[in-house]
Amino acid sequence: MLKTYETELAGRKLVIETGKMAGLANGSVLVRYGDTVVIVNVTASKEPKEGVDFFPLSVDFEEKLYAVGKIPGSFMKREGKPTDKAILTSRAIDRPLRPLFPKDFRNDVCVVGTVLCVDQDNSPEVAAMIGAAVALAISDIPFGGPTAAVNVGLVDGKIIINPTEIEREKSDLTLTVAATENKITMIEAGANEVPNDVMLEAIKVAHVEIKKICEFITKIQKEIGKPKFEYKSFEVDHDVFDFVNNNYRAEINERLQEEDKTIRDNNIAEISEKISNDYTEKYGEEEFEKHKSDLAEAIYKVQKLCVRAMIYNEHKRVDGRALDEIRPLSCEVGLLPRTHGSALFTRGQTQVLSVATLGMVSEEQKLDGIDMEESKRYIHHYNFPSYSVGEARPSRGPGRREVGHGALAEKALVPVLPSKEEFPYAIRVVSEVLSSNGSTSQASICGSTLSLMDAGVPIKRPVAGISTGLVTNPENDDEYIMLVDIQGIEDFFGDMDFKVGGTEKGITAIQVDIKCDGLTYEIIEEAFEKTQKARMHILNDVMLPVISKPREEISKYAPKIVNTTIKVDKIKDVIGPGGKMINKIIDETGVKIDIEEDGQVFIYSQDNEKAKQALEMIEDIVREVEVGGIYYGTVTRIMNFGAFVDLGFGDKEGLLHISKISKERIKNVEDVLHVGDKVTVKVYEIDDQGRINLTMKDLKNDSEEEKVEE
Repeated sequence: MLKTYETELAGRKLVIETGKMAGLANGSVLVRYGDTVVIVNVTASKEPKEGVDFFPLSVDFEEKLYAVGKIPGSFMKREGKPTDKAILTSRAIDRPLRPLFPKDFRNDVCVVGTVLCVDQDNSPEVAAMIGAAVALAISDIPFGGPTAAVNVGLVDGKIIINPTEIEREKSDLTLTVAATENKITMIEAGANEVPNDVMLEAIKVAHVEIKKICEFITKIQKEIGKPKFEYKSFEVDHDVFDFVNNNYRAEINERLQEEDKTIRDNNIAEISEKISNDYTEKYGEEEFEKHKSDLAEAIYKVQKLCVRAMIYNEHKRVDGRALDEIRPLSCEVGLLPRTHGSALFTRGQTQVLSVATLGMVSEEQKLDGIDMEESKRYIHHYNFPSYSVGEARPSRGPGRREVGHGALAEKALVPVLPSKEEFPYAIRVVSEVLSSNGSTSQASICGSTLSLMDAGVPIKRPVAGISTGLVTNPENDDEYIMLVDIQGIEDFFGDMDFKVGGTEKGITAIQVDIKCDGLTYEIIEEAFEKTQKARMHILNDVMLPVISKPREEISKYAPKIVNTTIKVDKIKDVIGPGGKMINKIIDETGVKIDIEEDGQVFIYSQDNEKAKQALEMIEDIVREVEVGGIYYGTVTRIMNFGAFVDLGFGDKEGLLHISKISKERIKNVEDVLHVGDKVTVKVYEIDDQGRINLTMKDLKNDSEEEKVEE
């Protein structure tokens, strides 16, 4: 039976429909936000997934190109693998939902948001995030929501909820906030150097709207929500936990206190083997096999208790650092002799090599998605090979994590890049994680800033990134300890990974992952303050002493650019029929040429002289022939009534009538002119049909400097 619920969000109608479609799903809603329509379906397996020690939640945001009236451009003419934007949206939906499921829940849960129709003023991503929360709330799947989300923009200093397409184009902020009624559960942002206080205010304004949506969802749940089903708990066996905690906690605590990750991992592997052997000796092989997974879970839980107690009660960290202390830092640039820019950034045992490449504007990435963005000039890729964590796994291409970390670094750097007019290159940076012990995405931001400067990209200001962690009091989550520059173990066992990238002027990117039920404004404000202080240290004391500003010249191995702008109606002349003219220029000079729709022309070459030659050829083609203009041309044909003269490169020929060659009477044109002769001529007439008539009379005293070459 169809049920419809309606509310208002950012001055626009938000409608939730359920009961009409997808009746076999555990929960299904159709979300209408303006003319944007998204259907979200959630399902759960009847039995738990065997052999896993985590909650198996999968989230898919499906972009259908029919939603924007497009046929897919692929050979198969159907949607293929998810776009990066779809993957990032799936992650944004996942992150605020995951902490709200029971910790001991192991049934498969699938959340699928399918975009059916898009109105560019109303975000399908926001509709899907709200739809997922509603679908889970009314389903029989155990879930501790509601949660909701909005986008936030900053236009002319004004905070705007769910900005329209025009507002987004002018906005200095692209912020997504998810929250429950009480706390913030997810923050994702790209910003044009926005100050801490403005960012915090934007989050608070977002939360006001989110609370209203949460109340709306609660009302729906109370009316039509199904009772939550009973599930098999995968809480660790209490007797097994007590065996590990009572007998080995002190030793585990001691073995964890080691700066080197490899040694620490070996320590835990040794104590784990000892615990397994002792348990088998005491209870027998059969009991050990029965409780093998419980033992592993118990050892993990005891490690977590030890690390959290060490931080919260003793204000100690496993590697001996102070709470605000950053691991040892180092960086260098110009490592690779023939790449356009390279840098190595190391923070403790986290190490990232970033390599910058400059290419033609036409090499920018083409996008085939459901929003209006068709291409992007700056591309940031992040690779996380298995050897970076000491594991032996074959590479299988980038996963969702790699896409997410690359996008975060990309957001952090886009605000400081020069415009295409200032620096007409497509730019790609690849961050290769060589060693990982936490915060590799932030090391990628730092390393990529250095590699761009090494490549001679005139960025506005350098960008650095750092993360903070959190350990809350289990009895009172308003009491907490915050850590700066968390390493892997503090991320695994802590409550938060709050990543912030920015310049000395402000924030350029944020990504927040949490494992607790949410963050207060006080925690967020403190995280901003601590990350800003840490960024300034990294920038001023580590990065800038290595390279203080972008190199004055780009690498000799990067293509050099000469550019000009021509009239739009002249583009066809430069290209020529079937590309004849432009191909001739390319063949003769060896350059590469990009011509934009607005008439911008970019000529790329390793040889400056060849680039200038190509520019002159293009300028010859597009220059205007004017009555009274004096030109230096080439005789191309001889007729009995006169000679045709090419006034430049291309099809700009004029007729030099025999009577206009000289003041003296000429009997035969060949007596004075031959094909290939260079002559100075003046345009005395352009008739109604565009035919150019020339004269050489009275020009014999004109100097070479008087010729016109526009």
